Amino acid sequence: MALFSSRLNYLLLLLALISQVIDFRCYGEEADEADEATDDDNEPIEEDDVLVLNNNNFDDVIYSRDTVLVEFYAPWCGHCKRLAPAYADAAKQLKKTVPKVSLAKIDATIETELSSRFDVNGYPTLLFFKNGKSFPYEGPREADGIVTYMLERAAPSWKPPPEAVITLTDNNFTDFIEKHELSLVEFYAPWCGHCKRLAPEYEKAAQKLAVNDPPIPLAKIDATIATTSAMKYEVSGYPTLKIFRAGKQFEYKGPREDYGIVNYMISQQGGASKLQASAKELQKYMKEDDITIVGFFNSLDAPLMSSYLDAANEVRDDYKFAHVLDKDVTKSYDLVANSIVVFVPERFQTEYEPKKHVLNKDDAQRSDILSFIEKNQFPLVGHYNFNNEKKYNTKYPLCLVFYTVDWSFDYRKATQIWRKKIAKIARNYKSITFAVANEDDHSNLMKDFGFEDSGEDMNIGIMTEEKRYTMEPMDEFESSHIESFLDDFVSGNLKPHIKSQPIPKKDKGPVVTVVANNFDSVVLDKSKDVLIEFYAPWCGHCQKLEPIYKKLAKSLQKNQNLVIAKMDATANDVPSNFKTEGFPTIYFAPTNNKENPVKFTGGRELKDFVKFLEEHSTVSLNTKHIEL
Repeated sequence: MALFSSRLNYLLLLLALISQVIDFRCYGEEADEADEATDDDNEPIEEDDVLVLNNNNFDDVIYSRDTVLVEFYAPWCGHCKRLAPAYADAAKQLKKTVPKVSLAKIDATIETELSSRFDVNGYPTLLFFKNGKSFPYEGPREADGIVTYMLERAAPSWKPPPEAVITLTDNNFTDFIEKHELSLVEFYAPWCGHCKRLAPEYEKAAQKLAVNDPPIPLAKIDATIATTSAMKYEVSGYPTLKIFRAGKQFEYKGPREDYGIVNYMISQQGGASKLQASAKELQKYMKEDDITIVGFFNSLDAPLMSSYLDAANEVRDDYKFAHVLDKDVTKSYDLVANSIVVFVPERFQTEYEPKKHVLNKDDAQRSDILSFIEKNQFPLVGHYNFNNEKKYNTKYPLCLVFYTVDWSFDYRKATQIWRKKIAKIARNYKSITFAVANEDDHSNLMKDFGFEDSGEDMNIGIMTEEKRYTMEPMDEFESSHIESFLDDFVSGNLKPHIKSQPIPKKDKGPVVTVVANNFDSVVLDKSKDVLIEFYAPWCGHCQKLEPIYKKLAKSLQKNQNLVIAKMDATANDVPSNFKTEGFPTIYFAPTNNKENPVKFTGGRELKDFVKFLEEHSTVSLNTKHIEL
């Protein structure tokens, strides 16, 4: 019996060992199958001879092949769709060439991690990779051109051209800027996304300007390392671009793409002020519709001349500058040497203001001259138009008089009659800037004032940085009516005009529609937390967000002290503390601090909004039932 029991135990132990071996083998086979599946997932498939890449297989492909051209595309992009057949044709040809070149594509709307990694912000974006290193593709977009361009770069002898942008440090910075008559310097940070996006454009511009006649050098300096130079030139953000003229710094006001940089820097060559040899030449040089600034000197060595030229270079994009060295020309204008003059265009001269403004200060510095120009840049009543609206929009409060402003021969007289009537009134209101504006040119501004349905020949409004004030229409021109309107504004007795859509009569959707006229009653209601999206009807990002935002509102609809709202920021005035600079912009206004709303800056998935509300809401939220 004992022997039987011993054999039985031995048999059971043997069976257990066999079972473990079987399980182990099965587990191993499953693991092998899993590994094989993973390997298969990483192996790129081909569509029309083009490799389809994703985050899992990207690095394997790029580092295992000598030369790869990659297109980052969006399925809805029209340019991408037009490129597709040529790209496929090129891929087919390049599969047969020696050396071999692979063409690949990535759906940038899905593979967002890769898009972010390579700073893709437009479609299609083409990059080619040589031994794993990326370069911008700057070749043709038709099949044969793609093939030729890529075969040149696939050749073993190909090397990228040397970098045209000069790298500076604290040690060589001063020597560089003082050595060149004109140069452009970028202060950057290695981690800055904007700097990374600028880099290829800046390099292309540098290559073109290096062969300009004369060459204009472009340089860069890492402001996180070269802290002495960054502090000296008050660099507070990245990238910061500064123009230097023989060591003196000036603000860069140009574009940030290669052709724009090239054209802007070429325009900065030469002096901002032009020598005028005679009174007749100077008169011909003066602008008909804007001020002209003229310096009258005895010689180019006059101490004031240097400050004048520095000031001219500072604002050379905004005004026309000239200088005179002839004593007779100076005398003909009843001036003395070392005078800087702002000439009011003849078109805008009235009996209520001087025809010219004169600065006589031998030791005036650049800042003094710039302040003098800014103070006298507008006539008593000028013409607000597309060329000068940016300048006018810094001189609030601004009173605009809308009517048919036309300087052609047939309408000039009528234009001037009304303008001079306004000038007679404006002379008594020095704290307000006045201008006439052609109503047909400013339909959007007319809407902002509520004048779009006005049948009056003339409409008058005052704008500040944040508000609009509208004058009641006049049957006939009455100075007293306008003066009363201006007096009420100065004394603070006017109510601002609010641009608003009608308040919705029925608003049954989970997302509450807010307009300017009910903003206070909904968003600033101190009994409720409010999450509000400011959108534009034409904005693609807003349209993409809409179903997610609606699902959020529907999921939280039972929370009576929480409101999920939206507002068309293109059709309604937005309060200043809800500053909207792009679409969509989303704010959270809690019950206990409506004056300081919290800007939402997170991701735009449902889970991101829920997490944000859980962190910031002042009311108890029930979010457990939400399927994230």
